[in-house]
Amino acid sequence: MAKLIYLSNISVDGFIEDEDGQFGWTEPDDEVFKFITDLMRPVGTYLYGRRIYETMAVWETEPAFAAESELAADFADVWKAASKVVYSTTLTDVFTERTRLEASFDPEQVREIKESATSDLAIAGAELAGHAFQAGLVDEYHLLVPPVVIGGGKPAVPRGVRAELSLLENQAVGNGVVYLRYAVKS
Repeated sequence: MAKLIYLSNISVDGFIEDEDGQFGWTEPDDEVFKFITDLMRPVGTYLYGRRIYETMAVWETEPAFAAESELAADFADVWKAASKVVYSTTLTDVFTERTRLEASFDPEQVREIKESATSDLAIAGAELAGHAFQAGLVDEYHLLVPPVVIGGGKPAVPRGVRAELSLLENQAVGNGVVYLRYAVKS
């Protein structure tokens, strides 16, 4: 069975965006960008909420992003190669290939996707991931922690979620960023 991975940039104090909804503090240098691309390379399906989908879709809809560098082109290729499931009550259509729209998060449907998938799934966005945490679907946490404290904002993990974790890997990546990989204990 494929794993469902929560992959996120988080501040040292545990937030994925600041109080204004900004996340520019996560901007990677080339070394970190390559590391993130390599993390995403084996993922076959991304599960996204509307906002993160719209943020990431530019890798397919705006060719100028991929044209910036070889690293950007590689990232765009990796992103476009994967399937996407977008959960939104406000979107009426999706605008990227290999993408389907779902009105709501259905834990049983995600369980079925995990069971039939030949490669891992990644979930992004704290609110959407919160549903997966609550349903016990997340197998691993992959966290990139840049050296920044932002003092508040959207927590990386919603209140009320509790999980016992086992550290699988930790690594200094570059530019002060630390990568932490945890398995959720059964």
